[in-house]
Amino acid sequence: MSNIVPTISSGIAGPLGVLHLPRLWMKASLGAVGKLHSDYPAIGAGYDQMVLDGLGIDKGAFEDYIASAKPSYIELEAWVLDQKGGSLDQDAVDELNSAIVGYIHDDDTRGEILDAAGRSDDGTIKDAVNLNNLDDWSIFHSQELK
Repeated sequence: MSNIVPTISSGIAGPLGVLHLPRLWMKASLGAVGKLHSDYPAIGAGYDQMVLDGLGIDKGAFEDYIASAKPSYIELEAWVLDQKGGSLDQDAVDELNSAIVGYIHDDDTRGEILDAAGRSDDGTIKDAVNLNNLDDWSIFHSQELK
């Protein structure tokens, strides 16, 4: 089992209510053991870094924790809370979640994703969360099911 396409959506939150954190955990966990599909960074500069910055979590500390502890998702959330003194700033979480939901890909990126998914660009799908879902599903289908 290697070369895994992460299919947890950025629009999913765990019990802490932080969007994209479950996906970041999955990608970083797969990356730490060499099982992440090569099209994906374990921790990228987009939503991944937005989540770390929004939570005030150091990227290096996060990577080290994932690599050394190989935590379950619930263990990761407990670690995040521990890093934040036992609670999260709900306003910061709400701001982060709004930024994730509101992010729009540029026209070229949208066109590339829709083309690869086999869908015409009729202008109805603009948000990055849904476009990224289509991208994941297309890569999964082309790599894992063919």
